Amino acid sequence: MRDLKDRIAIVTGAAKGMGYEMCLTLASAGAHIALTAREAAPLESLAREIDALGRRALVHPTDVTDEGAVQELVERVRAAFGGRIDILVNAAGITGPIETPVWEIDEKDWDAVLAVNLKGTFLPTKHVLPTMIAQRYGKIVNISGTSGLRGYKYRSPYSSSKWAVRGFTRTVALEVGGHGINVNVVAPGIVAGPRMDRLCREKARKRGWTPEQVYQEYVQEMALRRVTTAEDVASAVCFLCTDESRNMAGQCVTVDGGWDV
Repeated sequence: MRDLKDRIAIVTGAAKGMGYEMCLTLASAGAHIALTAREAAPLESLAREIDALGRRALVHPTDVTDEGAVQELVERVRAAFGGRIDILVNAAGITGPIETPVWEIDEKDWDAVLAVNLKGTFLPTKHVLPTMIAQRYGKIVNISGTSGLRGYKYRSPYSSSKWAVRGFTRTVALEVGGHGINVNVVAPGIVAGPRMDRLCREKARKRGWTPEQVYQEYVQEMALRRVTTAEDVASAVCFLCTDESRNMAGQCVTVDGGWDV
């Protein structure tokens, strides 16, 4: 029961992958979408697809680690959509170093991952909440990952950031639940696409394996023996944006084919 008719949503990391699919899924359910990522061209292409669905799409490239830029985004969305912001999906994220032990991680790589994955979740949340509190309604969905559910060796910046996103989600859910705002998190497993391909290639290179061997190692660890798709994740996000999830707060929905079972 995906009914988001005329809801106003902001989706960060909208240019590709999961964020791209989330935008199309939310628009198909009836929402108007403010699209944001660092690059404008893919957002313009996505906006045309959303327009074809009969929904409004606002393109606003934003660096989610820059507070001034995030503030400008939120103000523009409010101005364009009559002062409302009903949904925020924090999907912007980077992977950082792969197959790298903690003692070999460069400080700049650590800072970059934490900035995008954690600060880039905090800042949009901070700046949409006054609007949501005033209207006594809002849905915030953050993106963590299965690496934020258990230890993930050789991926310490990424895993640390995703654990932190879950902690941030639970804390904010407690702070704003009394204002009619649901804050939840989705934890995807490894998701089919260019990022997974890069991960398999890099792991294979460092292990002396083939990318297919790395891919099959992941698959064999999954209860369903099926790799998650961006559409799978988008469906879970859409559910958390609807009123069907009205009594869920601070919860983590895992979409990983049973990898973390």
